[in-house]
Amino acid sequence: MKAFLFPGQGAQFPGMGKDIYEASEEAKTLFHQANEILGFNITDIMFGEDADALKQTQVTQPAIFLHSVILSNVMGTSFNPDCVAGHSLGEFSALVAAQALSFENGLKLVHQRALAMQDACDQVPGTMAAVLGLEDHIIEEVCASISGIVVAANYNCPGQLVISGEKEAIALACEAMKEAGAKRALQLPVGGAFHSHLMEPAKTKLAAAIEKTNIQDPICPVYQNVVATGITDAATIKTNLIAQLTAPVRWTQSVQQMLSDGASSFVEVGPGKVLQGLVKKIDRSAETSSGTIG
Repeated sequence: MKAFLFPGQGAQFPGMGKDIYEASEEAKTLFHQANEILGFNITDIMFGEDADALKQTQVTQPAIFLHSVILSNVMGTSFNPDCVAGHSLGEFSALVAAQALSFENGLKLVHQRALAMQDACDQVPGTMAAVLGLEDHIIEEVCASISGIVVAANYNCPGQLVISGEKEAIALACEAMKEAGAKRALQLPVGGAFHSHLMEPAKTKLAAAIEKTNIQDPICPVYQNVVATGITDAATIKTNLIAQLTAPVRWTQSVQQMLSDGASSFVEVGPGKVLQGLVKKIDRSAETSSGTIG
């Protein structure tokens, strides 16, 4: 069983997608269509060398989505998923690749998601921190003991969990994590508390947009972040997608469930190899590779 995985924010790099654009007429058409949908030439930023411009949330999220989705389109017959999954933002790419969402609607939602998240960050400043070398249940217990908002946000792989919340609470939690035996607990250079209750304003905005968007049953199970199980029902997909912004990304659990359901080969579609590394840390015997132009 073959699983196709789609990365989230942080996988971007200057020049991303230029090779795909130059290799395929279909890719050129989709990139130009994206410029029109977004109302600005995102291709200029993606294909350029300005790393700072690419780091802006309203650019980063659509850029990673476009790289992933357009690559899946031009992989030809080698894109033959038995199941798909995406890490946070990557879930939108996965849904388009699995034909639950159209390219245009997927891009519009990702753009709205990015803007809503940026607004939420401006309204309620927060941050995130990576905790390494501590068991999940201990991290959860430490978070629960801290006054203020701090929660487990990204279950990336065993021994690597990202927490999210208010700045002061995160600082206190990092110290407590080290005392509890963490190898490292370091704050990340992010502008907001993603996948925590501080994203509630963004969730409210995005929920309205998702409710209006046509989502169909996918061509294969989509292992969604919120539930870490393969979903094939459009209504359930919509509910889980709305919950995603304030709920944790259960990536470890999703990959474990895919393995349990028979997946043995994992293909990462999009920029970077982060997800392949996480899969290997979850199960060394799993076969991983990168999607390539067909």
